[in-house]
Amino acid sequence: MYQGTILEFLNMGGGEMMLIMIAILLLFGGKKLPELARGLGKGIREFKDASEGVKREIHRNINSVDIDNELKQDEQTAQR
Repeated sequence: MYQGTILEFLNMGGGEMMLIMIAILLLFGGKKLPELARGLGKGIREFKDASEGVKREIHRNINSVDIDNELKQDEQTAQR
């Protein structure tokens, strides 16, 4: 049953999340948090870009295999 929480798969509630946020704030301080968030955002962006590149390459290879198969079928049909 869906409870509507994003972190349900981690079995974490609001209290646990607040505790984690406070611990992060105490460990890194208020001035370092924006830098950490920017770095995390850049890392996520690079990962997404890389995964999109892999998807494009896979689709390009699949399409080239399909074209090769069509050419072989055309050659076989022309030889008959």
